[in-house]
Amino acid sequence: MRIRNSTQPSVNRRRLLKGGTVAAAAVVAMPHVRNAAAAETTTWKVQTSWPAGVGLATFKQWCTSIKEKTGGELEFKPFGAKEIVGDFELLDGVKSGVLEAMNSFTLYWAGKIPATAFLSSYLMGLRYPHEWDVFFYGHGGLKAAREVFAKQGLMYVGRIHHGPNIVHSKKAIRSIEDFKDLKIRVPGGMIAEGFAAIGAKTTLLPGGEVFSALEKGTIDAADYTGPAVNWDLGFQQVTKYIWMGPSGLASVYQPVDLMDFCVGLNHWNKLSAKMKRWVEDEVEVYSRLHHAAIQQADVEAWARFIKAGTEVNRLPPEDLEKFQRVAVPIWFKWANKDKDAARIFKLQLELMESPTFGYVEPDMYKGLKLDL
Repeated sequence: MRIRNSTQPSVNRRRLLKGGTVAAAAVVAMPHVRNAAAAETTTWKVQTSWPAGVGLATFKQWCTSIKEKTGGELEFKPFGAKEIVGDFELLDGVKSGVLEAMNSFTLYWAGKIPATAFLSSYLMGLRYPHEWDVFFYGHGGLKAAREVFAKQGLMYVGRIHHGPNIVHSKKAIRSIEDFKDLKIRVPGGMIAEGFAAIGAKTTLLPGGEVFSALEKGTIDAADYTGPAVNWDLGFQQVTKYIWMGPSGLASVYQPVDLMDFCVGLNHWNKLSAKMKRWVEDEVEVYSRLHHAAIQQADVEAWARFIKAGTEVNRLPPEDLEKFQRVAVPIWFKWANKDKDAARIFKLQLELMESPTFGYVEPDMYKGLKLDL
């Protein structure tokens, strides 16, 4: 099997021949050679958690490129949120074979699989994309994640960078105290417990239901992705305010809202060793495309929110310490839900205690222990 580099642009063979670069043209323009054992195209139905906007568009564009890149050996048929199964049914959809793969927000499974609460951002945890990459690719995180998902019959191929989440609300939030009695949608897990600890009344909803809940007044505020996707979902029509972290930290509770790409192990194991390696590399390509597209769209979306009259408020820096005091006991509580969660959190705690990151000092968790 020969697979074209997904980042290499196609080259017009005739133009190259005219330029006299015959040898190079012959190599670059060589047609795809399928795996001789692959008599037919392997097609996977892949559903994402994205209901609309740049996230969904980028996902679909990437999926439709796979067949050409593999010379017809592998094809991804993309589906948006709820097109085949509900958002919170994606895991079971892959396990049951209704879907071959999924591109979900990893945190959605924290209620079923406690360790997944530590495979995406959480209150005052790892704060920037490169820190998560150190965890996954330098400190044992990818191996641990794959072991967790293998118990569910899934292959965790890789993390997909997204960006910080923000809170849209019907009333202004200018300090931690303003969350008291606020009815807010959050993604669950440690994040829900963190907001509950500062007095908020939390509820769990999939992204596709947030707009209607805000419109009906079922909730006063909602955490959901970044400004570009939220604009496309119409949040500016049903809220007047946006709340963010202090300057330099867009979100204190989900600064890197990681997604993932997971495949049913029975389907993954049918791939050749070369194709497995290629899919792993291609998910990394998708992560970069996805992250860049969303960040650029977010930059452009801010002007639209401001023009629409939305007021943006940032957390005072002094409130970070208040969130830290709330967060640490919750970290240990969730880490001790099972051995996998404790093992993964220990890896992250080691990084956060490192002078390189410098978020945590032993005095912060005095008296708290991990059940390893």
